[in-house]
Amino acid sequence: MRDVISEKNETIALPVKGMSCASCSARIEKKVGELDGVSLAKVNFAAEMATVEFDPEKISAEQFPEEIKKLGFEVPSVHETFPIEGMTCASCVSRVEKKLSSLPGVSDVKVNLATEQASIEYLPALIGFDGLKEALSNAGYNLRPAKSEEGLPSDEENRHLKELSTLKLKLIVSGIASILVMALSMKGEGTALPLSLNLMLFLLATPVQFYCGGQFYRGAINGIRHGYADMNTLIAVGTSTAYFYSTVATFFPSWIRVTDEKVAVYFDTSVMIIALVLLGRWMESRAKRSASNAIKKLMQLQPRTATVERQGEEIEISISELVVGDRVWVRPGEQIPVDGKIFEGNSSIDESMLTGESVPLEKQVGDDVFGASINKTGFFKMKVTRLGQDTVLAKIIKLVEEAQGSKAPVQKLADRIAGVFVPSVMGLAVITFLFWWLFGKYFTELPAFSFALMSFISVLIIACPCALGLATPTAIMVGTGRGAKMGILIKGGEALERAEKLDTIVFDKTGTLTWGKPEVADVLLAPATKLDAEQLLALAGSLEKGSEHPLAQAVVSEAKRRGLKLKTPVDFNALPGFGVEGKVDDQKVLLGNKRLMVESQIDISSIDNELVKLMENGKTPMILCVDGQVAGLIATTDALKPHAKENILHLKQMGLEVIMLTGDNSKTAQAVAAQLGIDRVVSEVLPSGKVDEIKRIKQSGHCVAMVGDGINDAPALAAADVGIALGSGTDVAMEASDITLIGSDIKAVVESIKLSKATMSKIRQNLFWAFIYNIVGIPIAAGVLYPTYGILLQPVFAAAAMSLSSVSVVGNSLLLNRYPKVNS
Repeated sequence: MRDVISEKNETIALPVKGMSCASCSARIEKKVGELDGVSLAKVNFAAEMATVEFDPEKISAEQFPEEIKKLGFEVPSVHETFPIEGMTCASCVSRVEKKLSSLPGVSDVKVNLATEQASIEYLPALIGFDGLKEALSNAGYNLRPAKSEEGLPSDEENRHLKELSTLKLKLIVSGIASILVMALSMKGEGTALPLSLNLMLFLLATPVQFYCGGQFYRGAINGIRHGYADMNTLIAVGTSTAYFYSTVATFFPSWIRVTDEKVAVYFDTSVMIIALVLLGRWMESRAKRSASNAIKKLMQLQPRTATVERQGEEIEISISELVVGDRVWVRPGEQIPVDGKIFEGNSSIDESMLTGESVPLEKQVGDDVFGASINKTGFFKMKVTRLGQDTVLAKIIKLVEEAQGSKAPVQKLADRIAGVFVPSVMGLAVITFLFWWLFGKYFTELPAFSFALMSFISVLIIACPCALGLATPTAIMVGTGRGAKMGILIKGGEALERAEKLDTIVFDKTGTLTWGKPEVADVLLAPATKLDAEQLLALAGSLEKGSEHPLAQAVVSEAKRRGLKLKTPVDFNALPGFGVEGKVDDQKVLLGNKRLMVESQIDISSIDNELVKLMENGKTPMILCVDGQVAGLIATTDALKPHAKENILHLKQMGLEVIMLTGDNSKTAQAVAAQLGIDRVVSEVLPSGKVDEIKRIKQSGHCVAMVGDGINDAPALAAADVGIALGSGTDVAMEASDITLIGSDIKAVVESIKLSKATMSKIRQNLFWAFIYNIVGIPIAAGVLYPTYGILLQPVFAAAAMSLSSVSVVGNSLLLNRYPKVNS
């Protein structure tokens, strides 16, 4: 029953997609309006907006999108990437994800420690940036506004540079102080240091502790305020223990009871730990910046100005002033400013910065050219076709950014461990201290308290959740960045992980293994026809005049090349997977494959022998029938792409089963497959049947990749475990795929799979070393080897090991930048 409208009611407006008529809006109104706590529900069909007034004490606003989705409509969400300040380790990642995921309207959160960003999918009607920012602020982190469409904001870049500069200054100060403190400590080694020397050490250590190490205190205090502990807590507690113990030992030595009457100080320990941790963070920051250089380099490719023709004059303007349709002049040696189509002139274009291919491409009138590529030789004029976020370069940058912010499923275990890591380590450190303080006298001649104190500090300092947090994202950042340089766009960690498991790869034939630009090779006449070759070709060309199918365009091009006059067909009808039909000069004309003739009950026995010969030679024959009688054959050939055979062999050597999927007849398909060395062919597949074939292969237990380029490949690309789209194809295919290859060379298919395997290998190496480091290092720091082997890890060495663990993980990931391309 509906409530009476009251002051405590709230109103929410939700965008709704998928409504096709007024009855749809009525269904939503009825469903939502019947919910308990809803006082008013109105849906504006024209504006695609639902307005709901409700009592928040009786019903949650989150329930409305769910109810609307149950009816089969969509409440679109927004996906944005936000920079986050204050994250220092994997524990922070886990905490931020949990906090954001608990908010109303947030459906998906992925937090990346390496990029210091959160990728959030949310409903703006339920929560906005201010709500997200406030929630994270309450948890001790700072959410910054999403990136602008122009790319990485300059103030964001400046902030990172400023932080790096400050870190470097602190590193220098702590480094100099460490050298002086170590030198003075060694001077008095083996004896209790005199008060004057202890004072000097105190004066040197204090600015390091509170200026250089101030960030650790701020992080630790922030964590305590918000009820959590992180890496900063471990460092702050460890160094403070050494510093304050030494301070007390310096000014109030009588307070500390030691068995040998020596009052030892550990200023060298606190100072060296801070210096080494800062060194590690500085190296880590440098390495992370290097890992994210791929995006910066892509952004720098965009030219700043363009030469345009306005009112008959040549003028130079900023890229931001260009509009679609502008006529742009491009001279030899210049960068092409934006995407466009050549309407005058020709040239050789270097697209290596986009495709990774070093060989320039010849471009003629009517060809597409892309912003950031370089005009090598000729002068040409182009019309602007795409600007801003619609350009190929902008789409590449967006895909790389999204990929670098993604996670691989293999990271989930590390995230779960990171969530409880720091509290566990602090508990272990306390247990270690108590054990050695109480029982140390049975294992060592050293003062029990001092021994326990050093072990306590070592356990705190050596523990490193940072390496766990960086293991996956740094490898993905570098791997996807390297891929971008090679013309391979991998959509994220999940695609990488699935690509590694592939055992079967399915290729669409036309446009993928071949150029997709068939040409007429033969025109053969049926014995009983009265037509000559040119009349037959004119009829076929007239019928295909309005079709965009590659075979149709081949027929039309050949007819025009011969100077034949083409007429406009009547009652034209395309028969997908079969051919076309229509009327030309009052004659019923049918043009298509053998199946079309069989289904139309047309006798083709007179041309059977020719049909078989053409198919066995790898040609695609089309049968022309006029008024129910066979008139002849038109055969086309589609040239194989260079190195296609070598790359198929390469894939087979990698242990992959290669399958060719085509709508061609069986004999033609087998002939093409034989040329390529492909053993398994699925032929005569209708466009709608490609998805069924992919599903059938998957159901037999295989992990399948589908490689295609056309709109009719998009459903199959989406159905495969990994969809690989050639960038020379359509935007629809690229959107449906997991991996997009910017160029048209299938050599990149081999490269993409090998790069995926190499990246996943790095992720596993990183996770292995991050786990092993902690599994082995923490027990040694706790002193488990001391009773048997006399080995004890000093806090300074623990700090060095901790710093190196993070740096080694990032450094190992950076080795992917050396990943070579396949030679074929």
